[in-house]
Amino acid sequence: MRVLFITHNYPRYEGDPVGSFVLRLAVSLRAEGIEVHVVAPAAPDVPPTGVIEGIPVTRFRYAPRRLETLAYTGTMGAQVRQFWKARLAMVGFLGAGYRAVMRVNRDFAADVIHAHWWFPGGLVARVVASRTGTPYIVTMHGSDVRLAAGAPGAGSLFRAVSRRASVMTTVSTWLAAQASRLDPAMRPEVAPMPVVADLFHAERDRDPSRLLFVGKLTEQKGLQHLLRAMARMRARAHLDVVGAGRVEDGHLRALAQELGVADRITWKPMLTQAELAVCYRTATIHVMPAIDEGLGLTAVESLLSETPVVAFDSGGVTDVVRPGQTGVLVPAGDVPALAEALDRLLDNPGERARLGAEGRAFALRQFGPAAVASRYAALLRAAQRGQGAGR
Repeated sequence: MRVLFITHNYPRYEGDPVGSFVLRLAVSLRAEGIEVHVVAPAAPDVPPTGVIEGIPVTRFRYAPRRLETLAYTGTMGAQVRQFWKARLAMVGFLGAGYRAVMRVNRDFAADVIHAHWWFPGGLVARVVASRTGTPYIVTMHGSDVRLAAGAPGAGSLFRAVSRRASVMTTVSTWLAAQASRLDPAMRPEVAPMPVVADLFHAERDRDPSRLLFVGKLTEQKGLQHLLRAMARMRARAHLDVVGAGRVEDGHLRALAQELGVADRITWKPMLTQAELAVCYRTATIHVMPAIDEGLGLTAVESLLSETPVVAFDSGGVTDVVRPGQTGVLVPAGDVPALAEALDRLLDNPGERARLGAEGRAFALRQFGPAAVASRYAALLRAAQRGQGAGR
């Protein structure tokens, strides 16, 4: 079976963390006898064609180089809302993406198209399907569901994509509920992305009081809540922030100074998966103060490293962080409760070890490559047979 992936986030090189879960799925599907070819947007200094971990990828140009900023930055939606040049680039993106898929598929002859994010990839798949009859499925990862709920006219486009798709999947039960509100006729399947189990493992010697935050430095990811919690904590824990070095982190560094915690923070840039694995296994606790996170694969990676997770009780992260089993949940936005939970867990190494061990076992069962690939292979084959599994 041949499946063509369409995505706007995909690793640009070996070890690149951007969109790495899409690559992980493509690699995992090989064990199910499924051949994958990826179509993704161009990026600076990245060749137009290539192979990463045995998966071929074709990349398309969609605007003059200075305007090709929509992909890989995690700010596509914000750019399109704020700048007319970004809107023009998006028009180019949709047209170039469509042409690239049609061109690649002349030789690849996909049985099914798998679009990651309903926009822009799902919309491209919808147009391709109308021209070729190739069935498609769409996986929603979180930001695209927020787009459908909040952008003018996006709801209608979303329903145009969802009602033609063979199946719509989400990476968490929370996202499935959100998506169903946007299109009550849809019954999305919950099917998370896989993680590389052998890359993440436990470390015996951990720092006894080192917190870890991983993610974009946006308000939704919630680092500001963690900084305020650190100022309230009894413990003088150190914090590693992975994802720094972008324009948007200036106000967070200023907030850390204002709160008197700046001297206990190490700001790190985006790291490769191998480098990130070291951070997970040396951290004491991984903190996820995000609101309405689609799932939070970084939480899964931490659990595989036997690092417990403390998170807000919000969004899809509740599929990963099970209170008393894999970590601790506190009410969303409750900074005092976050500080108290972190102090309590830092004071209890035995509890941390138990949560870590149970967390790794849970993550392997739910997010291991074999289990996830089997689930998606069944959905893709149902689409190939013309069976709308999600409707």
